[in-house]
Amino acid sequence: MPSMEDSLFQMKFCAKQLERESKRSEKEHNLNKAKIKKALQQGNVEGAKIYSENAIRKRNESLNYLRMAARVDGVASRIKSAMAMKQVTKDMGSVVKRSGQSNGIYGFAEGSRK
Repeated sequence: MPSMEDSLFQMKFCAKQLERESKRSEKEHNLNKAKIKKALQQGNVEGAKIYSENAIRKRNESLNYLRMAARVDGVASRIKSAMAMKQVTKDMGSVVKRSGQSNGIYGFAEGSRK
C-alpha cells in the first residue's frame, strides 16, 4: 500500500497532467475557431458547422479537465492536511509523555496534589 507521501505526489502529478490536457484542448478549440472563420470566408458553411462542433467539444473537454484537476487538487490538499495533523498528533503524544515524566521528577505526582 502506498504511503501518504506517495499518494500526495501522485495527486499533485495527476492535477498537473489534467491542467496540461486542459490547455491542449483549449489550444485545439482556438485552432478550430480559426478554421471556422476560414471556412466561412471561403463560403464553406458545411465545413464551418463541422469545425464549430469540434470547437464546442474541445471547449467542453477543456472545462472538464479543469474541473477534474480542481477536484484532484482538493483531495491532495486534504491528504496534506491529514499528514500535518498526523505529525502534530505524534508530536503532542511525545510532549505529553515527557511532561508526565517531568511531573514525577519535580514532585507533581497525582497523589501529592491537594
